[in-house]
Amino acid sequence: MLLPAEGIRMNSTMDDINLIQQAQRHHLVVRELGEEIDLEIGHGDDDHSFANTPIMGGRPREHSAEDNDEVKNMMASSQFSNEEQDVPKTQPVKRKKKVVKRWREEWADTYKWAFVDVKEGTARIFCSVCREYGRKHRRNPYGNEGSRNMQMSALEEHNNSLLHKEALRLQMASKDKIVVDKTIYVKALMSKTAGSIVEAALKRDPHEVEFIQSVQEAVHALDRVIAKNSHYVNIMERLLEPERMLVFRVPWVDDRGETHVNRGFRVHFNQALGPCRGGIRFHPSMNLSIAKFLGFGQTLKNALSPYRLGGAAGGSDFDPKGKTDNEIMRFCQSFMNEIYRYLGPDKDLPSEEMGVGTREMGYLLGQYRRLAGHFQGSFTGPRIFWSGSSLRTEATGYGLVFFVQLMLADMNKEIKGLRCAVSGSGKITMHVLEKLIAYGALPITVSDSKGYLVDEDGFDYVKISFLRDIKAQQRSLRDYSKTYARSKYYDEAKPWSERCDVAFPCGYQNEIDQSDAISLVNSGCRLLVEGSNMPCTPEAVDVLKKANVLIAPAIAAGAGGVVAGELELNHECNLLNWSPEDFESKLQEAMKQIYQRALKAANDFGYQKESPEALVHGAVISAFLTIAQAMSDQGCV
Repeated sequence: MLLPAEGIRMNSTMDDINLIQQAQRHHLVVRELGEEIDLEIGHGDDDHSFANTPIMGGRPREHSAEDNDEVKNMMASSQFSNEEQDVPKTQPVKRKKKVVKRWREEWADTYKWAFVDVKEGTARIFCSVCREYGRKHRRNPYGNEGSRNMQMSALEEHNNSLLHKEALRLQMASKDKIVVDKTIYVKALMSKTAGSIVEAALKRDPHEVEFIQSVQEAVHALDRVIAKNSHYVNIMERLLEPERMLVFRVPWVDDRGETHVNRGFRVHFNQALGPCRGGIRFHPSMNLSIAKFLGFGQTLKNALSPYRLGGAAGGSDFDPKGKTDNEIMRFCQSFMNEIYRYLGPDKDLPSEEMGVGTREMGYLLGQYRRLAGHFQGSFTGPRIFWSGSSLRTEATGYGLVFFVQLMLADMNKEIKGLRCAVSGSGKITMHVLEKLIAYGALPITVSDSKGYLVDEDGFDYVKISFLRDIKAQQRSLRDYSKTYARSKYYDEAKPWSERCDVAFPCGYQNEIDQSDAISLVNSGCRLLVEGSNMPCTPEAVDVLKKANVLIAPAIAAGAGGVVAGELELNHECNLLNWSPEDFESKLQEAMKQIYQRALKAANDFGYQKESPEALVHGAVISAFLTIAQAMSDQGCV
């Protein structure tokens, strides 16, 4: 007996959830490339009667009793036709075409695990789990077509399908076959030469999704550069392989005496320009792919800055949330025991990143001093307490606002009065809010991992102080709305649908997807400033570019921390104890140099200043050419 339409949709949704959960337990990959559509036979496959059948979409309609009987008959007819392989040629096929077409109209929305891709010049409909295609590979609320076990789970259906079994057999038979979680959006206008660089990176590191995404964005920006000089292909291939990658265990003991083990990372990506600088991130999602992507971005950011620096990044999958000070101290000391040999003023100077603040940097520096036997103040961050330098922690957030002012000045506009949507609620976000208020802008949002907070009256210094207290006490941003009635907190949502002129994503990588980008465009946003590393997915970037939303890339706009770190380490800075005004003036001058370098490089390679790609491509081009020149001068090292 068939279920009502609403029950069918509910069962289909539960099947989808079960499939995701079981796929995660079995380490299967569920890919979301392309559109979700009916999974059917490709052109020229085993059943030609399906080849020209149009793909139908839309929601299923409500069914009457007569419709249910008709559908039952069609299902039985479809099962019967599939079981009989040797059908006489005289048997008419019109009825089969009609049955399949009608069946697909009724249940098109139940096929959730499919995507469209091109194979051998032909558009195919692929399975999202095993990335293969074919008519026998399908799923519906009643089990596989022809299956008598209607209680079979979605994952079992998938694994028992003929096409999936064949895909596994072929995968085992071919050692050269590379199965990639291809969540990476392939750029359409990439030249063959530039495409070969991305292909080589995919073959070498097929499962490092974040790193491959950052590589593809950089190579796409360098497309015209590589086309003019093929010598840069070899330089880029060498640049994409880090000079040194450290992966190590970090054992530590909690306050109850129990032993835990985390994994630590430090990637020295490139030192052609000088000693490495880069952040340390403590977050449960941390892995080698993220460490490499952060190190690659830091290498470009440092090359674009006024200083001669290399790039590095690292961290651990340790989560400092909920840990006591003593537990964090023991972890930091264990972490430093492994990497102190590779640190120093002329080697690598780590700095703060997500999950690492003044407390963590102090513990790391203390253990480094103890192990190295000297105190050189070689970490950026803790020195603010001992050297007297100012604005170190504020530099990145302030630099973002300075960069926006430079962009707006070129458009004969000012930031005063503009509505600004800001994500995140960490140090960078708070300092962005401070400087926006100082210049007369109206910041209206902040966010955390559970949702976002919007205040239509805008934040002021008192409200920012209140937000800091909330975060320091590890409370939810929801508590803010209990004090300020005009504000509202939205669970499981992002702030990009709020009406705004400028957006500051300062949370984490890929926080803005395609739907978020569409919301931003519809909300009136015309300028996006990347406060975090790679905050937009490639699909989101394409949406923003088509809508002519100007993008300030993180490697340029977020370089304020690099500038402040070098000023902080400067001997002259330590002696003079500059005032905040002096320090801010130096920071503004450095951001202006970075902005002009990016624009000049874009103009040299044919990108107009008004183009949304100008700053993004110009920043990457300028940084790469600086690194490439140093690598060429130093030979093959």
